[in-house]
Amino acid sequence: MSRAGVRWLRFTLLSGEWRLCCWCNRWCAEAPLNALFTRVSRLGDGPFWYALIACLPLLAGSDGALAAVHMAVTGALTAVLYHWLKRWTRRPRPFRQHAGIVAHIPPLDEFSFPSGHTLHAVSFSTVALAWLPWLWPLLLPFTALVAVSRVMLGLHYPSDVLVAIALGCGIGQAVLTLTPYS
Repeated sequence: MSRAGVRWLRFTLLSGEWRLCCWCNRWCAEAPLNALFTRVSRLGDGPFWYALIACLPLLAGSDGALAAVHMAVTGALTAVLYHWLKRWTRRPRPFRQHAGIVAHIPPLDEFSFPSGHTLHAVSFSTVALAWLPWLWPLLLPFTALVAVSRVMLGLHYPSDVLVAIALGCGIGQAVLTLTPYS
C-alpha cells in the first residue's frame, strides 16, 4: 500500500473511532446510563477485584485460594505492562483531543492507551473463570460493562479497549500456562 493509501486508511479509521466515541459519549449523558457506567467504572478501579480475590478462598476452598494467587500474579503483571504502555505510547484521552467528548468522571491517570480497567478486568476474569467457571454469570457481564464504560464515559477510544481485551486474555492465559494449577 502506498503512503497516501496508509494515510487515508489511518484517517478513515481514526475518524470512525472518533465518531463512535462521540456517539457513545452523548448517549452516556443520559442520567440512568451515566450513573450505571460511573458505578461500574468505579468498581472496576479495584474494589470489586480486591473483594473477589479476598473472598475466593472462602467461596471455593483450595481452588479459590489458588485462583486468588494466580489473580494476584496477574494483577502485578498487568500493572507493570499497563504503566509501561501508558508512558511509551502517551496517547491523549478522547476528551482531551476532541471538544465534542466530555469526561463524565475524572480519569485516574493522564494517558488513554491501553484501558487499564479493561486490561485488569479481562485478565482477572480469564484467570478466575479458568479456576471457577461457575462465576461466569457475575464476571462476564461485569467485565463487559467495565470495557464499555470506559468508552461511554469519554475516557478511552474503542481501540484502547480492544487492545486491552487482547492483552488481558493473553496475560491471563500466560499466567495460567506458566504457573502450576495445583
